[in-house]
Amino acid sequence: MCGIMGYIGPRDAAGIVLGGLECLEYRGYDSAGVALAEGHKIGISKCVGSVANLKAQLAKNALSGKMGIGHTRWATHGGVTRENAHPHVDPDGKVVLIHNGIVENFHELGEEFSKKGVRFASETDTEVAAFLISSLYKDDPLLAIREACARLRGSFAFVILFSDIDDRYYCVRKGPPLVLGAAAGEAFCASDVTALLPYTHDILFMEDDEIAELSTEGIALYGFDGTRKEARTKTVDWDASMTSKGMYPHFMLKEIEEQGSVLRKTLTGRIGNADEGGSGEESAGKGGIDLNAEFPFSEENARSFRRVHLVACGTSCHAAAVAGRLADKFTGLDVRVEAASEYRSGSVICDAQTLAIFVSQSGETADTLAAARQARAKGARCLAVTNAVNSSLARELGAVLELRAGPEIGVAATKTFMGQLAALTLLVLWIGKRKGNLSREKELRLTEELARLPMKLEKILGQGETLRKMAESYKDAFGFLFIGRGASHAIGMEGALKLKEISYVHAEAHAAGEMKHGPIAILDVHLPVVAIAPKDDLYEKTLSNIQEARARNAPIIAVASEGDEDIRRFSNDCFFVPGTENELTPFLTVVPLQLFAYHLASILGREIDRPRNLAKSVTVE
Repeated sequence: MCGIMGYIGPRDAAGIVLGGLECLEYRGYDSAGVALAEGHKIGISKCVGSVANLKAQLAKNALSGKMGIGHTRWATHGGVTRENAHPHVDPDGKVVLIHNGIVENFHELGEEFSKKGVRFASETDTEVAAFLISSLYKDDPLLAIREACARLRGSFAFVILFSDIDDRYYCVRKGPPLVLGAAAGEAFCASDVTALLPYTHDILFMEDDEIAELSTEGIALYGFDGTRKEARTKTVDWDASMTSKGMYPHFMLKEIEEQGSVLRKTLTGRIGNADEGGSGEESAGKGGIDLNAEFPFSEENARSFRRVHLVACGTSCHAAAVAGRLADKFTGLDVRVEAASEYRSGSVICDAQTLAIFVSQSGETADTLAAARQARAKGARCLAVTNAVNSSLARELGAVLELRAGPEIGVAATKTFMGQLAALTLLVLWIGKRKGNLSREKELRLTEELARLPMKLEKILGQGETLRKMAESYKDAFGFLFIGRGASHAIGMEGALKLKEISYVHAEAHAAGEMKHGPIAILDVHLPVVAIAPKDDLYEKTLSNIQEARARNAPIIAVASEGDEDIRRFSNDCFFVPGTENELTPFLTVVPLQLFAYHLASILGREIDRPRNLAKSVTVE
């Protein structure tokens, strides 16, 4: 979850490493540090807080060098202190190391060193790893790293400088992501592709149990057994401008407003153009679904499916829950939606008749990866739905449905959620079509409406000021309760998550029909209820629940369909979204909840793009 950046080349390393850390700060911002090598001298600077603090510190006490590594920390082992900030160095100054992950046996190793008289300067597992490598290092850095990795348990991505080696540095991956890039006379490493885009689009995605040696001559790659491996790069077509805020005050607002474009890109080529002719399986025809080129399983496989498992974490799990309702309706399969952390610890039926779909924005989420490995080992047909086609999840499963959302920098996911809704909706409908449970008429209606959704979504985005004023009215609320039925319950969970992620205001979500089974007890004038109540098959029942809440004096904020005059009578505030097919309302109802959360957090003065205690990609358990 921490951010790592490394460089060697002709340019001043400090600027490149600091720029990379600023790009990666969404991965961690408890503390930051750099190590810069000038010949055999390594200078280290680190501090508590943001990369901006580190830059200010370096402006007063400059370091220079043509090789450098940097780190922005999300604290796991040890509190947020300068001593626990990375880089870490052994007592003899031979090894300087930064780390993302968790070394599980560091207590055991630390006690071993302590018995030899070693005194640690920090509380971290990282410092223990640096000591271990140093104790094993004689004159062969690769051998020392390999021997250390054989003794370490857990997951780790290391970047290592050796004080007596001034022309190369080393990267190690066992678990957390690490990507490499090379240009003429330069070599880079980072936790995420986005940090490398200003310098190169030719990226090497390290696999587990690999060690890389980076120098001005390029990248040399080795296995943990010492075998030399071919260093193959892939071209990433994201543009560096995608990682800039532009004129927006926050990445989150920029990414919310990009959702119309994300929806168009995710649908392009996957539903037939209304101006195209054709019919049948060879051509999707007007409004039809076309995933022939991307659905990785044969017709025989598809007909054999008996179960579909949708597995994810956080926001991705809410997108999976929406898709699960759709799968219930159109696939005829036994549908299971579960958080990856729970799925991997349970005893689920998972075999060749199971389609297991793993949803992850980054494709690096530790629990989702572990769940996917478990399902694949049991023989399930596994598919990754991700924004990162070169991620660990995508590479391991080999079968991928891409979101096409582009880089998402804000910690609170918004546009990738929209991409997930679109990709999963198409996937579920395509399965329903293959299973014979989706009529041609219904397919046309849904896909033609999907093509219209971007314009409807952008109409909602044009009403941001209305939602800002609404948020202003509720800035003193001590909490919010979100309710909805069916897919709107999943959207309520996502709305509540967005609100607490970035505003730090308590929010919880319940199925509207469960209110009388406990949650109604907390209702009073101080607890606003946010009701997701589009005009769908469950509307009348949801309206009844709204009236129950209003009878307990709770303020009601309703997200409803345009033209719904009834709901005005029972709500303090209403936000209306354009009408759409019942199955597609989540695409529209989620957007005002994202904007409401954004504006409330802004009014409260929160760090919107970097909410406390959170990181963008949870790569450790």
